[in-house]
Amino acid sequence: MSTPQDRIAVECPSCSSAESTVHEVLKEGGGRHTVRCTECGHVHKVQVDSETEVERDVVVSQDGESFSTTVDAPPTDTVAVGDEFIVDSEEAIMLVRVTGIEIGPEQRTEEATIEDVDTVWTRAVDNVTVKVTVNPKEGTGDREHTRSFDLQLPGDHEFVVGETETFGDEEFEVKAIQVRDDAPEYRHGKFDHDGDMVYAKDVKRLYGTDQTTSAWSAW
Repeated sequence: MSTPQDRIAVECPSCSSAESTVHEVLKEGGGRHTVRCTECGHVHKVQVDSETEVERDVVVSQDGESFSTTVDAPPTDTVAVGDEFIVDSEEAIMLVRVTGIEIGPEQRTEEATIEDVDTVWTRAVDNVTVKVTVNPKEGTGDREHTRSFDLQLPGDHEFVVGETETFGDEEFEVKAIQVRDDAPEYRHGKFDHDGDMVYAKDVKRLYGTDQTTSAWSAW
């Protein structure tokens, strides 16, 4: 049951038949609302189109693990690979990115309306793992001393080619960034020019040059 505080914008047959005005919703029922115009006080009924939502399965992947949940959305909405939306599940509330759309048994597509979708495959992008490969500075080690490690970061952290990053004992200059396949907004798959920026959630692998003073002392 609606309360008088619910408001909608509709035409008023008494004072504004050409454009919408704010109305208080007095009663709902059968797709027709009883409303009162806030401009002139006229009470009348209006037909309100209420778009129902449908439930769809969503698989969320994060750091090699995954879980299933559901989301509700209007059936006429469109979903596409690369889209981001909020998932509110028992496990967590998180921002996810669409990585695949299943419209039938073993049938995948890049874009579809919600009513045609069976399952939306996603990965969490609010907090992500970034894979980093760091080479020693010239003259301080050889290629066999290259090391790799993972960083846990907010998805919106910005990596810029040519800038130095420090995380705990790790300090390195960003030399190149390989972009994930599900980040279509980037024009290239790899960036290696100074000033190029990629968000952590879009990084497939980051390459850097060591900037610490003691990282290679043990060698």
